[in-house]
Amino acid sequence: MENKAKTRQQVADEYGVSVKTLSRWIKRRNLCIENGLLTPSTQKVLYDSLGLPPFANKTA
Repeated sequence: MENKAKTRQQVADEYGVSVKTLSRWIKRRNLCIENGLLTPSTQKVLYDSLGLPPFANKTA
């Protein structure tokens, strides 16, 4: 995993889902995620809750 902020689109792409689906996953798990860029610490919370994404290390 990289140590920089990412957009929700980038994280959704890592999981192979849409931003809307990612938002649903976040809401269902009652995660308190701020709007805007996802910081490395926020990404850790997501990855711990959702599991590591299968597409995280693939390049476009």
